[in-house]
Amino acid sequence: MRLPILIPIQRLALLVFAVLATTAHSQTAALRVEVVASGLQNPWGVAFIDGGRFLVTERPGRMRVVAADGRLGEPLAGLPDVDAGGQGGLLDVITDSGFARNRTVYFCYAEPGAGGNSTALASARLSADATRLEAVKVIFSQAPKFSSRAHFGCRIVEAPDGLLFLTLGDRFSRKDDAQTLDNHHGKVVRIAKDGSVPPGNPFVGRAGAKPEIWSLGHRNLQGAALGPDGRLWTSEHGPQGGDEINRPEAGKNYGWPVITYGENYGGGAIGEGITAKAGLEQPVFQWTPSIAPSGLAFVKGERYGKAWQGHLLAGSLKFRYLARLEVSGGRVVKEERLLPDLNARVRDVREGPDGFIYLLTDERNGRLLRLHPG
Repeated sequence: MRLPILIPIQRLALLVFAVLATTAHSQTAALRVEVVASGLQNPWGVAFIDGGRFLVTERPGRMRVVAADGRLGEPLAGLPDVDAGGQGGLLDVITDSGFARNRTVYFCYAEPGAGGNSTALASARLSADATRLEAVKVIFSQAPKFSSRAHFGCRIVEAPDGLLFLTLGDRFSRKDDAQTLDNHHGKVVRIAKDGSVPPGNPFVGRAGAKPEIWSLGHRNLQGAALGPDGRLWTSEHGPQGGDEINRPEAGKNYGWPVITYGENYGGGAIGEGITAKAGLEQPVFQWTPSIAPSGLAFVKGERYGKAWQGHLLAGSLKFRYLARLEVSGGRVVKEERLLPDLNARVRDVREGPDGFIYLLTDERNGRLLRLHPG
């Protein structure tokens, strides 16, 4: 059953400490929030399939088809073993750009194995009756595995050239690994759909470097999206402060943990306590205090009007709102905080093929929401 809720967009009341950005007041009177489905346990990623249906992951290790009318299907058969504990579990999912023809999906998850666990990316084919995954193949595994229940990253994006980007966390207690090329911790990687390494990756042929690496110096990236120009944007959790929006480019270093706008939990400098250093990239936007960003989407359609088109949406787990970030010249110049009365952790944000914005709320009774313009 769909439950429409009218939630006013309030004026921004909190000061945002951000790089080259200012706050903005609401330009829209209201958004109507439609509950498409409920009863999802800690949903993490949503993709769009045929017939107006949705493919949704649940962190405890399930994937379901949600019907257009909101009915939940039974968990799909065929998933690999998932290490579902802490922040780990079954995480993101996307459909292949040729899904209508090949029914291929990609999903990432916490993969158990010798030495602990790590983020893995798999491809599969959704069966014709949408009850199971077939031809499941792990096409990438983060190395090395490590005994940790935190910082898996795990957002997937298909680029216009058909290559796949995957975000990878630093595993929390291995933060220094984010600065070295002999591991996948704290990295964005780029691979082909069969798991092979594109020859144009920046570290191919460098001795000791993992050839899948696209960019380094990241902490825990839980949002990723392509901009209108086809370039990758990501959101990343800082420690205590210093959440970031970045545009990862080939071979560039985004600084963690050498530079950060955050501090240790409970206070105290991280490393030298510096925010800039030669050779390290600055974020295009940062939040202090942290909002815990998760999910990222550009508004590309016209359903919400010119004021939204071409701008960025990010979910907040900590403060439980949706951020609309105005983008100009590759920078975020304004933030508007939407849905302040939602009172739910926003885990994923997607623009659907129908032009509507969809959200997942990360709760034991999680919901799939559709936003209607006011």
